[in-house]
Amino acid sequence: MGNDYRNYIPASFSLDDPPHQGPLGQIANGELIEHSNRLEKKLWKVTDGVWCLIGNGLSNQTFVEGPQGLIAIDTGECIQEMEEALSVIRNETEKPVVAVIYTHFHYVAGTQAISDASTPKKLPIWGHERIAENRRTYGTEMSTVASRGLIHQFGISLPHQGPDAVVNVGLGMSYRNPDHAPFTPGFIEPNQTFSEPIETTIAGLKVEMTPAPSDADDSITIWFPELEVCINNLVWPTLFNVFAIRGEEYRDPRILLKGIDHLLSLNPNSLIGTHGPPIQGKDKIRSEVTHYRDRIQYLWDQSVRGINKGLDADELTAFVQLPTLNDEPYLTKQFYGVAEHHVRQIFAGLRGWFDGNPANLFPAEPKARAQKIVDGFGGIQETREMALEALSSNDLRWAIELFCLLIQVSNEIEEPCSKGKEAQNEDFQLLADCLRLLAQRTTASNIRNWCLTRALELEGKLDLSRHRKHRFPKTVVLNNPPSASVHALRVLLDPNQAKGYTGEMRWVFDVGEPVGLRIRNQVAIPTDGSEADLAIRVTLNNWAEILSGSIDLNEAIHSNLITSDSPNDDISFFFRNFDHLPLKT
Repeated sequence: MGNDYRNYIPASFSLDDPPHQGPLGQIANGELIEHSNRLEKKLWKVTDGVWCLIGNGLSNQTFVEGPQGLIAIDTGECIQEMEEALSVIRNETEKPVVAVIYTHFHYVAGTQAISDASTPKKLPIWGHERIAENRRTYGTEMSTVASRGLIHQFGISLPHQGPDAVVNVGLGMSYRNPDHAPFTPGFIEPNQTFSEPIETTIAGLKVEMTPAPSDADDSITIWFPELEVCINNLVWPTLFNVFAIRGEEYRDPRILLKGIDHLLSLNPNSLIGTHGPPIQGKDKIRSEVTHYRDRIQYLWDQSVRGINKGLDADELTAFVQLPTLNDEPYLTKQFYGVAEHHVRQIFAGLRGWFDGNPANLFPAEPKARAQKIVDGFGGIQETREMALEALSSNDLRWAIELFCLLIQVSNEIEEPCSKGKEAQNEDFQLLADCLRLLAQRTTASNIRNWCLTRALELEGKLDLSRHRKHRFPKTVVLNNPPSASVHALRVLLDPNQAKGYTGEMRWVFDVGEPVGLRIRNQVAIPTDGSEADLAIRVTLNNWAEILSGSIDLNEAIHSNLITSDSPNDDISFFFRNFDHLPLKT
């Protein structure tokens, strides 16, 4: 089968295209630097009564003027971001914001800026019924890995200037606009929710809202038929991210394609995305969006074709050829993720982790495997020489793999003639060098940011260890129902500690209903606490102080911030089953 396919996937990174220097001294792919021009801050007057502000943050804020006032669509990452958007739109119209629509749960944290400034006592906020739950899950159960993923993907901890500085983040100039510090959260749950297509009137305008899963299962497409304006989270200013390097649930291209086909059937005259500049004109929209759509189907179809041929995941990335045209529209360029990773994600989403390669069925433990491979190459020094040779010949894929092996075994192998810790540091630095070279040559912002962030970690210039410990930010606990943070503890249960333990705790808060958690069979089961043998009383604010680490559990108990009729030792013993440090006693 070796003659049937070659690695044609373009632009994961190109060693033939020398990097360029950006305006802040960034060393990066020239196309990625040029992409920033599309993402710079600008208020677009899309049509009469419709404006789209791009470049204010990672997402756009869109305003649609109806007879009764303004509809605000998406509110950004914080109150300050939305305040800036309101300030900009006031140069165009003085009409009050009378309604809000969320396209999905990602960019909805600035709504309090509207609510505080709005005339209506209760602002109608429209959105998919899953938005609130998705935000709770992301901020509680998955908070640790989510924060770590965001830091790597968006380069949040990269320097502000110099070779390693962020160029852009593919969908916007930055994850958070630094001008909006301190990034005060201001999410308000939608009070007008739906899960099926809906037609209604908002601000005196006819509106059709249709669920259209994209990078979130709560994404919707918004259609104003009287204005021929469509707002969506389907068409991005780059090839759609089937795989997000920060880690996300599988995004099924088949579902995405249905949403895009529905969008095209509307035949809009103006197309506004969650990210990037609007596209105007029916012919241009149909041409560019069709091309974008077909590239996504191509990735799916050819991946399935290769899977049916019996290719494993590695072989599949070489089999799938993503065509390119001389006049390729930016909508299909790899400015965010890369096609070869999307192909892997399609494989995993369809077939699971096992790709049919016998070597992957029962692989050796990673450190043991690394040591055996290094030993097979003749030892550490021989492996290092191979890695250096690969680096000098620009074979970055092989160099990265070899340096990773060396780092895995560096603490396990002792050689009389080795340079000890100095050699270990050298391998860390050389792997960082490889990642930095890759970062400087890829068109994909996600890949560049991830590689540079990891390089700085390897060099000891960036410590992200706190993002490997579960954190409950106080604001997240306070802004969600008490059950969200209590029930999230189930993913922090230490099964070894809980072996043989059975017990149930009931929390009685000053707000909301009681909530419980029952430990049995080395799992923690969410309950209402009605049958609990242990019970505590605590305010939601004090519970937030405990979970966020401002107060430890012992201090809370002895200061009567937690009160109970149950023995203190029993309460402490219950909480010892969880590996969240503030709950340890």
